[in-house]
Amino acid sequence: MDFRYTPQEEAFRDEVRTWLEEHLVGEFTEVGPAAGPADDRAWDVRVAWEGQLGEGGWIGLGWPKEVGGRGCSVIEEVIFNEEYAKAGAPGRVSFFGEGLLGPTIVALGTPEQKQRFLPGILKATEFWCQGYSEPNAGSDLGGVQTRAVLDGDEWVINGQKIWTTYAHHADWIFAVVRTDPEAPKHKGISYLLVPLDQEGVEVRGIRTMVGTSEFNEVFFTDARTAKDNVVGDVNDGWKVSMATLGFERGTAFLSQQIAFENELNDLIVAAQKHGATDDPVTRQRLADAYIKLKIMRYNGTRMLTAMARQGTVGPEASIGKLYWSTWHRRLGELEMEVLGAAAEIVGPDYGLDAFQTAFLSSRAETIYAGASEIQRNVIGERVLGLPREPAAG
Repeated sequence: MDFRYTPQEEAFRDEVRTWLEEHLVGEFTEVGPAAGPADDRAWDVRVAWEGQLGEGGWIGLGWPKEVGGRGCSVIEEVIFNEEYAKAGAPGRVSFFGEGLLGPTIVALGTPEQKQRFLPGILKATEFWCQGYSEPNAGSDLGGVQTRAVLDGDEWVINGQKIWTTYAHHADWIFAVVRTDPEAPKHKGISYLLVPLDQEGVEVRGIRTMVGTSEFNEVFFTDARTAKDNVVGDVNDGWKVSMATLGFERGTAFLSQQIAFENELNDLIVAAQKHGATDDPVTRQRLADAYIKLKIMRYNGTRMLTAMARQGTVGPEASIGKLYWSTWHRRLGELEMEVLGAAAEIVGPDYGLDAFQTAFLSSRAETIYAGASEIQRNVIGERVLGLPREPAAG
């Protein structure tokens, strides 16, 4: 794949930069990038900013024009994410709608679902969360036990989801639920779209060790959604949910690369300030982090090449997820070592600095969006063609 930019792509870059310069002003400049995909600081300001992006046509860049997107190429999406991150624009709050559900509906939804749900995502008037994990079914998505039973023209839902990011802000949840308890575990689940503002849905916040409450438990007690709010076929939710995870591995995390570069640069400055660079071992570890960051970029290039050729993200994207989450976890550990004893001191009201927040957040990155153990299985079985792992029991 040729990554040299064409004149048209450079013109697109200029368009992105100009728009950001004109609109990234006032309170929007004070928010800054998100500390991670679960960061919900300054939510109202970021929602207002998302509305600006929607009005400017910067949501759904890669979606087809016939559904309201701009029909941009993968490279143009890369350019937008790069310029967005360089500008220090606010962390996006429409990730689950734009990055996950929207592409899923574009690919697998009915015309009626596209007409009903895509405009709210494109204009940032409806927000979504993801209902996958359960207390007894985290990485083992096929083991979900939340049940949905058809009652006339509605599904009746009972069960629990956990670690549901932004559920306390969301209007809707796309949830993987069991609709045929007699079928094999990967065959009897469906992908439902469920409104959260109704009786029978309770959202409880989970306070994290970072001190925030962006994660939630969601309880369904005879909650309801329309019969037609199934994406794909009934009992074929495994295929749909895997498609969604594929989009999660796509361009959604492209700006993360630049955020990691900025974090490493800040750590190098801090290491120099604290005298940690006098230690040859620390210098070597910083150099190693820099080298592996460049390798991460090549991993991303491999993924983008596959996307450009196939139109979708393949199993090789698991290499990138495993790599970046492990890299960032180790970087967080190095950050704490550079800070030394100061790493164990917090400000008033549990005020964490940027490095402390990054370290604590990074502990979960090898778990969410697909645990490292699962990624290794995917790489071994679907990329390297190794024998499947024996089934338990």
